[in-house]
Amino acid sequence: MTARTGAGRKPAITVHRADHDRLYRLAEAFAARNPDVAESLLAELDRAKVVARPDQTRGSVAIGSTVRYAIEGGEQRTVTLTYPADADIEQGRISVMTPIGIALLGLAKGQSMDWTSRDGRSNRLTVLDVVPHPATEAVSA
Repeated sequence: MTARTGAGRKPAITVHRADHDRLYRLAEAFAARNPDVAESLLAELDRAKVVARPDQTRGSVAIGSTVRYAIEGGEQRTVTLTYPADADIEQGRISVMTPIGIALLGLAKGQSMDWTSRDGRSNRLTVLDVVPHPATEAVSA
């Protein structure tokens, strides 16, 4: 089953409380430098289902998760979602403070999301697989 939403509708997302709080502070700190990205992240955080335990985000893209996704048209990529200080595109680690990072945050396998790239193009991605951060797995084991 694919959780695909119509134009203008966004899929439900889940974020762990600690990540939510840290990301909210990060977005506020970025507001002066990059207000568009900061506003996009704040909007996602405002609509997220916030959960108390990290294992409650199992199956959803969280900080540290490795995610395989497809861009509409067929191109597939595998990346790990990180905080900005840990991002390294050549190593496949993308920052949550990028349009694609914001779009991926909280999505689960099968969900699709529209996002706008930095060059203004509209894109659609679909999450194909999510491998949780090892720390999340340890909590639920």
